[in-house]
Amino acid sequence: MRLRIFTEPQMGATYETQLAVAKATEDLGFDAFIRSDHYLTMAGGAGDPGPTDSWVTLGALARETSRIRLGTLVTAATFRLAGPLAISVAQVDQMSGGRVDFGLGTGWFEQEHTAYGIPFGSLGERFDRLEEQLRIVTGLWRTPEGETFSFAGEHYTLADSPALPKPARAGGPPVIIGGVGAKRTPKLAALYADEYNVPFRSLDETAGAYDRVRAACLERGRTKPLVRSVAQTVCCGRDEAEVRRRADAIGQDVADLRAGGLAGTPAEIVEKIGRFGELGAECVYLQVLDMHDLEHIELLASEVLAKL
Repeated sequence: MRLRIFTEPQMGATYETQLAVAKATEDLGFDAFIRSDHYLTMAGGAGDPGPTDSWVTLGALARETSRIRLGTLVTAATFRLAGPLAISVAQVDQMSGGRVDFGLGTGWFEQEHTAYGIPFGSLGERFDRLEEQLRIVTGLWRTPEGETFSFAGEHYTLADSPALPKPARAGGPPVIIGGVGAKRTPKLAALYADEYNVPFRSLDETAGAYDRVRAACLERGRTKPLVRSVAQTVCCGRDEAEVRRRADAIGQDVADLRAGGLAGTPAEIVEKIGRFGELGAECVYLQVLDMHDLEHIELLASEVLAKL
């Protein structure tokens, strides 16, 4: 079981804070530093000092780390044009020596779009854009050098692109698709994903989502392995008082966190991770909401990661 540290910098984190978490993630033995791609906090308030761009940040972290994987869970297809997005991610992959994992989704938080002047279409339109972006980005990365790439879709058209730069990894970084949609998400995961992630769901809901994607893979005759993962909010403490202190710091209720996330003592968290593993999860994204509490990450490393 691989454990990754998953952060939400839009809630209020400078680059320096993210760098400190990324270095702790690497030094303590976790698999990856992953960040959300948002421009507005969902928790209320302004999220001072304000948002940081995910791919600008990851490019900088690529030069400050040497082992951990870096990526997004997930980049919104609404935020960027497909061609420039492929360029940015390929460049960060080169800068990191091939350590990028690329998550891409529809975008869902309408307020951040209106706050920064980003068009926000219907759910159907956003899924259409996502599918075209997946085809374009992976197509650009996989076009042999010396050849060109063209695409004509409803939302994007590319003509005779040189399809450069290329990522460090042949064929491009692993693609992550997440969500629990019943129809289009399983299809897109079966067609394009190297990893399928179920975010913030119960064991039963996770099992159902995995079953739908498994059925979609069978329907399309996919034989390539698909990594299954989950994302869960984590709140760990050596005793109940420490768990409650950390829950209070992020404005959460301990009982709710226990029911819908990974909360409690290290032993409780290890046990629940094991139950996700029984469903087929190979990787867990530990959503750490207080990015200034590096002692939390140290505890997770010594008492949870070490047990797995």
